[in-house]
Amino acid sequence: MGNPEIDAAPASAPILILDGVEAVYDDIIIALRGVSLEVAQGGVVALLGANGAGKSTTLKAISGLLEAEGGRVTAGAIRLDGAAAHQRPARDLARAGVVQVLEGRHCFPHFTVEENLIAGALARGTRGQALRADLDGVYDLFPRLRRLRGSVAGYISGGEQQMVAIGRALMGHPRLLLLDEPSMGLAPQVTEEIFQIVRALNRDHGVSILLAEQNARQALRHADHGYVLENGRVVASGTAAELAARPDIRAFYLGVGGGRAQAIRSRGQRAPAHRDDQDAGPAPVRPDSAIV
Repeated sequence: MGNPEIDAAPASAPILILDGVEAVYDDIIIALRGVSLEVAQGGVVALLGANGAGKSTTLKAISGLLEAEGGRVTAGAIRLDGAAAHQRPARDLARAGVVQVLEGRHCFPHFTVEENLIAGALARGTRGQALRADLDGVYDLFPRLRRLRGSVAGYISGGEQQMVAIGRALMGHPRLLLLDEPSMGLAPQVTEEIFQIVRALNRDHGVSILLAEQNARQALRHADHGYVLENGRVVASGTAAELAARPDIRAFYLGVGGGRAQAIRSRGQRAPAHRDDQDAGPAPVRPDSAIV
């Protein structure tokens, strides 16, 4: 395509391509400025960036959920299996296997764990023995949920709620799983458990995964490839190992290395503040705020 950010992507056939995607909220607030990336079939791709960089907006543009928040894609293309996807309704994308786990878990707090999981199968209309088999598959991945199946979701731990959210997504038989900040608010041990399960989903079940995450250290440990977003632009990309070895990434996102590192700067002027990741809690120091 001649785009350097896409040219660096994995060589295997992509399930997802974003090419120069731009998006706005309320026709005023610029959220994405020419985002280009790929997810290979069976690949795990990390989308890194500080709070407000555009990670959640990118995922919602892919899943078709952007319009529900007053946003829309204004330019560029999103292709799923080579076919245009950015104008398809979210329900059609879900049936095609594009499933998003939203930031903040979003369990139904008054439903039991099992009722939450069953809700994930509604779009497919799964019933009877097939539904039972899907539930057993989720319980095999998350043994803790089997013990908690009758518990009310609002009263279980944050890590357990994240497992419910991912399990509910799996009930939709995803081919492409979009995970938004799965480690947010979780203890390190629980975060490691979640990431191990995510990697197992990819390794054992062939699910392609696009993972938006501020915890760059964890994300790069489990991803094959990564992109860094700043101000709605892709400013760096490469294999996970390449990104983890870059001094600027190590300084700004991994907290490794001393001295003044060269900032990862996007070209052109800073985009106006936008609504992406607005519930993610206190923002870490942004890379470009370290420059004086």
